[in-house]
Amino acid sequence: MKAPLGRLVAHDLRGTMPDSPQGVVLVLHGGGEKGFGPMPWWEGPVLRMWPFAKAIEKRAGDRLAVVRLKNRYFGWNGPEQTPLTDARWALGRVRERYAGLPVALVGHSMGGRVVTHLAGEPDVTTVVALAPWVEEGDPRPGRPGLRVLLMHGVDDTTTDPRRTERLGEQLSAEGADVTWRPVEDEGHAMLRHAPTWHREVAEFVTSSLLR
Repeated sequence: MKAPLGRLVAHDLRGTMPDSPQGVVLVLHGGGEKGFGPMPWWEGPVLRMWPFAKAIEKRAGDRLAVVRLKNRYFGWNGPEQTPLTDARWALGRVRERYAGLPVALVGHSMGGRVVTHLAGEPDVTTVVALAPWVEEGDPRPGRPGLRVLLMHGVDDTTTDPRRTERLGEQLSAEGADVTWRPVEDEGHAMLRHAPTWHREVAEFVTSSLLR
């Protein structure tokens, strides 16, 4: 199924792009299993990632470029994997401007699934997966030198924190430096303890890229 003609289906990037940063953070939003409906900037999954970008910007200043990707569509969409295609496009734009800089990927839910697919990219040094959608058969590209933060609400009924914990064990077995952070009394939307999520992600990303 393709998106009907005339719909807003463009991917887009927004954020801060200083002249000489030490690294780049690419922030990826969530979505659903299926859906070719467009994702405007004001859609909930997209807006949910704005405070994470702001928290990183506040902590890092001009030392990091922080950009958010807006996908074309809502869904993962089976073998088309449309958000993965969009994220690869975004990485290409980042590399055009900041060739050779280390990249941190921060993704929630479906965006968390995307970051595990892209963790094997040579310039990706840091991966943050927040309540990620974890599927058997997806890539598990752990390696020495890769730093990973996995955060998941213990009360999440949309994606499974137990799968995220097992993902961490697999990545660690491959040599990645993994931090597993279950968040008590928290669901999928990361709203009950929002400041905790924002602060810990900002601390992890900046310490990883700026160490």
